[in-house]
Amino acid sequence: MTTSSVTRLVPTDTKTRILDAAETLFVTGGYESMSMRQITASANVNLAAVNYHFGSKDSLIHAVLARQLDPLNEHRVALLQWFEKELGDKLTCEHVLVALFLPAVRIFRGDGPHAERYLHFIGRAYTDPSPVVRDYINSRYIETLGGFFFAFQRTLPSLSRDELGFRLHFALGALSGILAGGETQRLIRDFTRGEGDDEALILARLSSLMVAALNAPLPDAVQSRVFGAILNSPGMPLNGPLG
Repeated sequence: MTTSSVTRLVPTDTKTRILDAAETLFVTGGYESMSMRQITASANVNLAAVNYHFGSKDSLIHAVLARQLDPLNEHRVALLQWFEKELGDKLTCEHVLVALFLPAVRIFRGDGPHAERYLHFIGRAYTDPSPVVRDYINSRYIETLGGFFFAFQRTLPSLSRDELGFRLHFALGALSGILAGGETQRLIRDFTRGEGDDEALILARLSSLMVAALNAPLPDAVQSRVFGAILNSPGMPLNGPLG
């Protein structure tokens, strides 16, 4: 008797299709631009299905964020804790940056279903202006954010709390803004000057920029006078656009 095997195509479950559709729309245009009509059309479901699984658009985007950011931040915390346990007082700013960035780099370089656009998603998540997104991230990951801030404080003792907070906000915000622009494959090529996407190379380039921003000396009186002199150059137009 001949036995024939039949391959059954198992459709992706409805909840996952909705999450995937919402994530794609979020990455493309942000939270405020995505509509429930777009989500249902993209996921090929009706509005009742979205309401059944998530209840509201806000709850849906929270689920999208948690699906991607929960594992990321768990890995970040675990790596930071390992460094702290192994190194103690020898922990450096570079170690903290590796714990912060390596998990995202590995997901991006992996073979998961969302790997290729993962850095784009991270950039969008951390730059989206909607309070629905911002408040959720700040509240859900407050312990992670606090743990990394205190680690940076220990490795950068010369910076005041306020100055460190400003520099981290500026540097990470600039990086997230670049990632939010998409085209991450091209970005990685440009970022590593075409030398490949090796983890050590990517992290070394990131660290060189971040450490420089975090350790840059504060401007002194001489620098202030230099810029004051430039701004007071005779004939320099100060009102309205330059042209």
